[in-house]
Amino acid sequence: MYTLSDIAKELGVNKATVSKAISGKGNLSAETRSRILEFIDQCGYKPNAVAQSLARNRTYNIGLMMPDQAGVFDNAFFRDCLNGVCKVASANHYDVLMAMDNERTTQNIARLIDNRKIDGVIAMRSLTKSPIVGFLKKKQVPFVLIGPSSDKTVLRVDNDNHGACRELTALLIRQGARKMALLGGDENNCVTHSRLHGFQEACDQAGLNRDEQMVVLNAVRENQIGEALDIARERNINCVVCMDDYICNLVMVHLRTNGIRVPQEVKVASFYDSILLEHNIPPVTSLHFDAVELGRNACQKLIDRLDGKSEENFCVPGYQILLRGSTK
Repeated sequence: MYTLSDIAKELGVNKATVSKAISGKGNLSAETRSRILEFIDQCGYKPNAVAQSLARNRTYNIGLMMPDQAGVFDNAFFRDCLNGVCKVASANHYDVLMAMDNERTTQNIARLIDNRKIDGVIAMRSLTKSPIVGFLKKKQVPFVLIGPSSDKTVLRVDNDNHGACRELTALLIRQGARKMALLGGDENNCVTHSRLHGFQEACDQAGLNRDEQMVVLNAVRENQIGEALDIARERNINCVVCMDDYICNLVMVHLRTNGIRVPQEVKVASFYDSILLEHNIPPVTSLHFDAVELGRNACQKLIDRLDGKSEENFCVPGYQILLRGSTK
């Protein structure tokens, strides 16, 4: 393994000259630079990453805040989003260090920041009540938030959940849904409110009475879903709309177990798609978002911020309404 000193000795130059040739900076003749770079290529020299980080005051690590229950409730979204983050990070010579976000404490991400292991942070969910945003702003750590935020000073990327949910709800109404049950997850998640507002706006525009529509939030357990569906049956609900694929899969299991036919007796749709719903029986009508692209944009926004480039919020364009057997 060659060191910087070895290369300088072999070529009869000093270490500073070799360093200038590698960095592309400083005044060197084209002949000298070419000779050094050619030798480096031949000997397979790789600059010391730690030394480079110290010299540039960069770690080339990005901290990724992953919800501690992501593997249970939102596996498809966070897996795909993480895929996009890692692709862009790798292309820009960054590594990704993960810290679990449990909503109540900042100690996991604080450890990475205080030990100077990361240059910036991507927070993978936006919460209505969370110490994270305030903590990161106080620490003056560059960060990007995935999801909506009422804090206009926060750099963020998001899907058009409000518009997409409004459009799918309007389509269901045109298909005959008049009394609907909307089942959602944690109301501390900002995306829950974006989806709820889209649903309500479509109902208002269609002239439906909000009081006749059933809304149940914080429904993340099988028994909670079962109780909500039993009440929906008593209220003659003819369409169940789920805020995500996890909840929708539990809904389909409950309906199938209790002999309730979809879509003959009740229609079912989801505001987020995944392979769970695509291969269900029947397949479930859903909204498809490009979570990989969302992750890619979040990571690129953070790297741009670290490089001092312009900071603008970004909404990933486009989504698909996938009409399947659960509403036909």
